[in-house]
Amino acid sequence: MIAEKLTREALTAFARESREAFEALLKEFVEVPTVSVDPTKKDAIREGAKLAAETIRRFGGEARVLDTPGNPIVSGSWGSNPDWPTVTVYNHLDVQPASRETEPWETEPFVFTKRGDRYLGRGTTDDKGPALTALFGIKAALEAGLPVNLRVLWEFEEEIGSPSFERGISAAAAELATDSVLVSDTIWIARGKPACPAGLRGLQGLRLTLETGTTDQHSGVCGGAARNPIAELMKLVSECFDATTGRVKVPGFYDGVVPPTKQELEDFRRSGFTVAGFKKDHLFKSLRTNDALDVMKRIWAMPTFEVHGVVGGYTGPGVKTVIPPRAEVKISCRLVPNQSADKVVKAIARFVKARNKDVQLHVEGRLDPYKGVTTGPLADAVKRSMKFAFKREPVFVREGGSIGAVVTMEKVLKVPVVFMGLSLPEHGYHAPNENFDWEQASGGMAAFARYFAEVAALGKPSRIAPPGKAAAARGAKPAKGPARKAARPAARKSGK
Repeated sequence: MIAEKLTREALTAFARESREAFEALLKEFVEVPTVSVDPTKKDAIREGAKLAAETIRRFGGEARVLDTPGNPIVSGSWGSNPDWPTVTVYNHLDVQPASRETEPWETEPFVFTKRGDRYLGRGTTDDKGPALTALFGIKAALEAGLPVNLRVLWEFEEEIGSPSFERGISAAAAELATDSVLVSDTIWIARGKPACPAGLRGLQGLRLTLETGTTDQHSGVCGGAARNPIAELMKLVSECFDATTGRVKVPGFYDGVVPPTKQELEDFRRSGFTVAGFKKDHLFKSLRTNDALDVMKRIWAMPTFEVHGVVGGYTGPGVKTVIPPRAEVKISCRLVPNQSADKVVKAIARFVKARNKDVQLHVEGRLDPYKGVTTGPLADAVKRSMKFAFKREPVFVREGGSIGAVVTMEKVLKVPVVFMGLSLPEHGYHAPNENFDWEQASGGMAAFARYFAEVAALGKPSRIAPPGKAAAARGAKPAKGPARKAARPAARKSGK
């Protein structure tokens, strides 16, 4: 019976029958503006958490809203058999700000709009659409009677760096105990070419400030004698890195950086990435390089030094001839696995102080880099599940962005974390006209259901491997007895 409910034909029919319900639910979630960076949206965040908990209960699960010093976390669970493996799916339900008044949205960002097979609205692809896709995959697995305990962990602070996530899940660690975590918050390289991250870059925020006076002064009266804080900070930034090539000139910045392996580079080449597609998806007119492999290494496997804003002086129309008294530069560094954020900050601090003793360095939020699992039963289960659903085995690339919760879940829950994202570049992550589509949603439902069958077939792990080790994925040994016998036919036959 399990195998019959998890064939490709059965899951295609399941998705088709679930489409109306999926679209209605996505509409509900999109139209709650859960913008975590905006303090005026606290009520919307609470409404989103309430909707999430109610939805889990509608799907037959047990739901709990975990309070934190910041925004809540919602957990859901289906099954608690100690003899079955447990898998948790992580997604976030907070979103980036959006406004039709200030951005080129074609539709209202917090009004769900359906155009054929495409769904427009803030959060459709990042990350409400994938979260609900996983939920329908859970429903398919439950209807098939798989011997596996299923969980969801839905966060409302990912877009601001997950500042309360660790305290939230640490306080409920026993309740959230699981054997593995599956993250669905990543992007493919191109439609029809599945890709899974083998790593995430970290993020270190910094600010440089310089104050040389009290008020604006006339450049005719004081120019030549007065120090100009904007100009001095611009000079300092140009000494930190080469803006043309992106190469960082701070001694020690690249310490610990490990170049991609031959296998990783081969996966990069097979990912479907093209420079033309990258420029089109992100609306670039030009790049630092037009070599595809070089671009991939730069965005996935190398650290960066980026300037995000300069504050100070006059910014109105025309020219106002004043010398400003103070200025600020906003900076971030994307870091790769094996880099130490502490060492990077210390290296930049030494460099800054040696060149301009009056500049103050302010350290902002941090997200650690993550080295993903690419071998072992769980990684293999991801590959088989994606190939089953999308008819093509995924490649392991790296993700240029950061997901702070990933490192936290590995550390607190002490289990392996693997990735199975569904979003595409054209879906507009963090951009106007963000969208998701039915092709990715329906295929994703099958992929999740298949993955749960794969985990059921592996059975209960004999031990929990230490975090941060590839051995974690190898620690899942096949179960013996009825549970394994019940799941194995589904894992084999459903792939036909």
